[in-house]
Amino acid sequence: MDWDHIVVGAGSAGCVVAKRLADAGRKVLLLEAGGKDNYHWIHIPMGYLYCIGNPRTDWMYKTASEPGLNGRSLIYPRGKVLGGCSSINGMLYLRGQAADYDGWRQMGLAGWGWDDVLPLFKKSEDYVEGPSDLHGSGGEWRVDNQRLHWDVLDHWRDAAVAAGIPATDDFNTGNNEGVGYFKVNQKNGWRMNTAKAFLRASKQARLKVQTHAQVRRLILQDGRIVGVEYDVQGQTQRAFCGGDVVLSAGAIGSAQILQLSGFGPAAHLAQHGIDVQADQPQIGGNLQDHLQLRCAWRLEGAKTLNTLAASWHGKMRIGLDYVLRRRGPMSMAPSQLGAFAKSHPDLETPDLEFHVQPLSLEAFGQPLHDFPAITASVCNLRPSSRGRVDITSADYRDAPKIAPNYLSDPADQITAARSIRLARQIMASGPMDRYNPQEIKPGVIGDDDDTLINAAGDVGTTIFHPVGTVAMGVGADAPLDAQLRLRAAPGLRVVDASVMPRITSGNTNSPTIMIAEKAAQMMLEA
Repeated sequence: MDWDHIVVGAGSAGCVVAKRLADAGRKVLLLEAGGKDNYHWIHIPMGYLYCIGNPRTDWMYKTASEPGLNGRSLIYPRGKVLGGCSSINGMLYLRGQAADYDGWRQMGLAGWGWDDVLPLFKKSEDYVEGPSDLHGSGGEWRVDNQRLHWDVLDHWRDAAVAAGIPATDDFNTGNNEGVGYFKVNQKNGWRMNTAKAFLRASKQARLKVQTHAQVRRLILQDGRIVGVEYDVQGQTQRAFCGGDVVLSAGAIGSAQILQLSGFGPAAHLAQHGIDVQADQPQIGGNLQDHLQLRCAWRLEGAKTLNTLAASWHGKMRIGLDYVLRRRGPMSMAPSQLGAFAKSHPDLETPDLEFHVQPLSLEAFGQPLHDFPAITASVCNLRPSSRGRVDITSADYRDAPKIAPNYLSDPADQITAARSIRLARQIMASGPMDRYNPQEIKPGVIGDDDDTLINAAGDVGTTIFHPVGTVAMGVGADAPLDAQLRLRAAPGLRVVDASVMPRITSGNTNSPTIMIAEKAAQMMLEA
């Protein structure tokens, strides 16, 4: 065997697990379908605008037509570059809530409770305010304060407090409830991705990184997964390892590769001429995502990015501010201010997350409106709706079908209506009166459930958090056990967001890094 381990996917999880294994003396081959992260827009925080929808850095997926979104199809960005989604995402550092992980443990997944995973979050963390009981210092994953300020966001925060949401300066204590500015994965005004944070600091002698290597299938010998077959510039190559293959291709890619290798719903695989290794309908199922409802208001007399970027001299000021100080709008995460709240007072923990931005536009990638505005997107953190990812052919180059099935569960529809009402309640609070806000999304419509549910279908869009498609669980039908091992065949562990049995209550990038830390720990102990 050429390697101790082969890691498929150099994204948020793959870079971490590859480093940990190599630093422990294992010989590791890390395969990445995309290229190097040497595109300058990856490292400038607002560069996500030029990375999403760019085939240099994005898989360019789209969803199927979604009935819950009134027939619309959405773009579905996934990172195709070293660092994966950490190279194109919103850079927000959020762990989720203690109840998320305690819920996993209560499902029978030993070792995945909040007390178990908190040390793993802290291990890789380099927190701006130093170490504490809840935060780590000196790790690879930098957590920093944002480097800009907007009065209009401060006033929205005050309005949220007036609406009953407490102020907070830390969303990562185990209970996210509150309103405040997000912490970000940046360092000195530059994006921090996992390639920069982990691969650059690894023991390169034991780690080989191969870019532009797209995996065709897993290789089985005598019922065990022993390697991978992959393509590099049109040439088919094979690699073998003595230890586990690690599949870290993400919630879309890992399910696709498993199905191409014969693990998945048997009838569907047979339909595409694939030899079935194991009939596992749950591989590709259980897809969960956070659907955000983009609520926006036109304002009067507010300084927002819409007005600041409207003129050439405004754009020049923005550019100079970043070049000279690494500050200002070019250092912005897509969302600066956040809030976690409850859609109903009987809930024990928040089930809603707001991403608030001093700007507005018709849709991602379109120009800013030519008037001052604010957007307060709100998402259901614990959706009940479940979707699927399935291959569309036996060709590894063909994109899979992605059907999130948003708002298919009536409980999610009711939460959507409540979300819009809460967004309106905050905007109607006294601190926002000075701006005379006028609702433009969803717009001047009624307040009854049916009207708001239909509006949610019009304004809802993904916030890019797919998880769960190769989930761990305790039953025989769960694809993975609590050690992240594939039940159907030895020799493979899946290590990425696809393993989550239930989605975490917040942005999913740093929980994925934690999963990689735990996977490496389990593999080294084994």
